Amino acid sequence: MTPYELTDGRTAHVFHITDDLAGGGTFGARVLQWGACLQDVRHSAIPHSLTMGTDELSLYEGPMATAGGLIGPVVNRISDARATLDGAEHRLEPREDAGGATLHSGSAGTHRKLWDLADHGPRHVTLRLAMPDGEGGFPGNRTVTARWEVAGPALTLTVEAETDAPTWINFANHSYWNLDGTGSAEGHALVSPAERYLDADEEGLVTGRIEEVEGTPLDFRQGRTLAAGPPHLDHCLVLAEEPRSIAPAAVLTGTSGIRLEVDSTEPAMQVYDGWKLKDVGAPDHQGRPIGPHRGVALECQRWPDAPSHGGFPSVRLDPGEVYRQMTVWRVALPSEG
Repeated sequence: MTPYELTDGRTAHVFHITDDLAGGGTFGARVLQWGACLQDVRHSAIPHSLTMGTDELSLYEGPMATAGGLIGPVVNRISDARATLDGAEHRLEPREDAGGATLHSGSAGTHRKLWDLADHGPRHVTLRLAMPDGEGGFPGNRTVTARWEVAGPALTLTVEAETDAPTWINFANHSYWNLDGTGSAEGHALVSPAERYLDADEEGLVTGRIEEVEGTPLDFRQGRTLAAGPPHLDHCLVLAEEPRSIAPAAVLTGTSGIRLEVDSTEPAMQVYDGWKLKDVGAPDHQGRPIGPHRGVALECQRWPDAPSHGGFPSVRLDPGEVYRQMTVWRVALPSEG
């Protein structure tokens, strides 16, 4: 692990994990202690990073906070920045550019925190975070662990959480993927088995309606090539009603033929083509400017804004229960079919 200094003077670390203990680095990743962030993913047969990121680490405290971060305690949006649990209303942090909704838990988001190191080995790192009752308006003293692990050309994230009072929990990794190492993810092909999606308004807030993908730009069942739009992509695909045994969520293929297979226990996946990304004033891993459509986010999660929609599967977590999710990203070369 490599130390570096945060803007407030605290020390954080970069953890390098690899499947090749002999030092060849066949497949590996870099994870930041700040935000439990997936900062870089590399394959020895590929001459570039597979994720959008930067080596200017201070930017992960600001404009790059969602790039690779583990977002919780509730990812995505919560309407009107308020929600009711057991008759008590909890006021959350609104965001004007999200229609007044809470977005990614606001300043209390776990992607904006320095996590504690629980365990670290050549192939894995486990981080832990305590979230106090009332922080950001969310109830319960909560603890969460995030374990990143590599094995072969696959990267696994396992997240677990517990609480001492009823609360809401819904985590997602927010990496932007670009398998070609170019300045845009346009031309990537996306496949997903989702047959339904959650209708959303212009602010990205789900309306409560569940629609069929048939005949829409969100039908990725046979594969669809990503373009700059419009229409822009920032929509939630429905994979299941509830968390499940790990199952296919998506396959993303670059114009180079490099393929990323995504499996997850999560019943939904937000697809965001990065159309709102702005130049952060620093180059990415390839030395290119970071801007719109630089990568595509495939955010495996539970149904968004569930606290506002009684008909959605609940994201409630009670004392004595353990929240758990697992997502696996597997890289395949063009020669591997």
